[in-house]
Amino acid sequence: MPLPGNILVITADQWRADCLSALGHPAVRTPNIDALAADGVLFERHYCQAAPCSPARASLYTGLYQMNHRVCRNGTPLDARFTNIALEGRRAGYGPVLFGYTDQSFDPRSLAPDDPRLKTYEEVLPGFERLARFDEPAADWLQWLEAQGEDVSDGLGGVYGTVPRPFKRADLIPRFTAEHTETGYITERFLDFVGRQDSGTPWFAHLSFIRPHPPFSVPEPYNSMVPDELVDLPVRAGSPEQEGALHPFVRYVLGEVKSKSFVPGGGDRPVTDWSDAEIRAVRAVYYGMIAEVDAQLGRMIAGLKAAGAYENTLIVLTSDHGEMMGEHHLFGKLGYFEGSYHIPLIVRAPDGPRGGRVGKFTESVDIAPTLAEWSGIDIPLQYDGRSLLPFLRGEEPADWRRAAHWEFDFREVVSGRPEAALGLKLDQCQLAVHRGERFKYVHFAALPPLLFDLETDPGELVNLSGDPAYAAEELAAAREMLSWRQAMSDRTLTGIELTGDGPAERSFADRY
Repeated sequence: MPLPGNILVITADQWRADCLSALGHPAVRTPNIDALAADGVLFERHYCQAAPCSPARASLYTGLYQMNHRVCRNGTPLDARFTNIALEGRRAGYGPVLFGYTDQSFDPRSLAPDDPRLKTYEEVLPGFERLARFDEPAADWLQWLEAQGEDVSDGLGGVYGTVPRPFKRADLIPRFTAEHTETGYITERFLDFVGRQDSGTPWFAHLSFIRPHPPFSVPEPYNSMVPDELVDLPVRAGSPEQEGALHPFVRYVLGEVKSKSFVPGGGDRPVTDWSDAEIRAVRAVYYGMIAEVDAQLGRMIAGLKAAGAYENTLIVLTSDHGEMMGEHHLFGKLGYFEGSYHIPLIVRAPDGPRGGRVGKFTESVDIAPTLAEWSGIDIPLQYDGRSLLPFLRGEEPADWRRAAHWEFDFREVVSGRPEAALGLKLDQCQLAVHRGERFKYVHFAALPPLLFDLETDPGELVNLSGDPAYAAEELAAAREMLSWRQAMSDRTLTGIELTGDGPAERSFADRY
């Protein structure tokens, strides 16, 4: 069977769903992404299934919920028995290539004990051939920067500098130009690849952009692009102490989030110590970083059109997870919060609808089955998600999911800090979320649950769990979560029965 066309999967790391000007954000400017949405379908309630990077990407790549792939943290190995979008792409006849990173750890059972790949979580997902590398040391990008005439003599730390205390927006400017960002590097390498392709041979590429992931630092004109008056303060309780009173888990993580994870040279200063002015500066820079990614995406789409490849390419633009941006006095991606899990998704199919909007709940696990079905191959029974192709045909399935689900595992295998702080065992350091139309239920393995009425409390500030007035709603949400977990527990072989005539198999569509 001939391949239907090119596949381009783009992830922009740590990008909140609300940060699109197409959705009316007052400060963010994304004209190129808005244009892509106008030429495709924008999924307005799209959620990832886990955080941080490795667990989130494991769900995206394998089509599995975290309870099935069990990648709990950065550094948790991905079980070698699972297939993924790259391996399935090869089964369809593509030669999947990677520009950037996938943040997946190899299964130690499949390698020799002294294999160097067992010393990093930044290995390449099996099935991809990496054509441009970007990882934590950023050595390839630094080498490219030097070739562009930038000063990299002080290494990665030198190109970002060190912020003072307190810092302001102008302190969050790196020592390289807007043309030489990490996004620009990956975009240039990808456009070189496109220029070398035979127009008669469809390709499959994954572009994995690091931005708008920290450090929060961006060159001009993006640093000062957003006017101060458009940068609001985040939704949060009156103080970190009030925020922490909501739940023991919240109180614990408020003490764990440090400046060094977000601003260059920030050190161990807690982000809860940042002033309102510093928080506004970081939020403005985050919006500027998104504008920088948008500009490079515009350059990339123009390159696809110039090469005659755009019209024949399925484009998927999404993120691995979101970013708290100061909400609940937190930064990063963690916990049960909407800001960490509600992410963008735009899909542009060659023959799909233009300017479509989908308000149904969709999830990262839906990407893998979508790519499989579009490629013309059977959807693996491993996948927990559902194909989005009906939406890309302008249809709306009657039996689509009525809630989104995600999980967060906060274990620390080496340090054991959460266990000590919260009085838990290793496997008790986890939570799961049932996010319905109105109510959101958070179940902890060994801590009290949470219930939020998102209609009256969209900021998730008032815990209704245990309130007799909401007992029916809490019970219903807990039951629905239990039903979800029972139905979606690993199903790889459960639809097959061995008979006298050989294996009998039920179709994917009949499973759930």
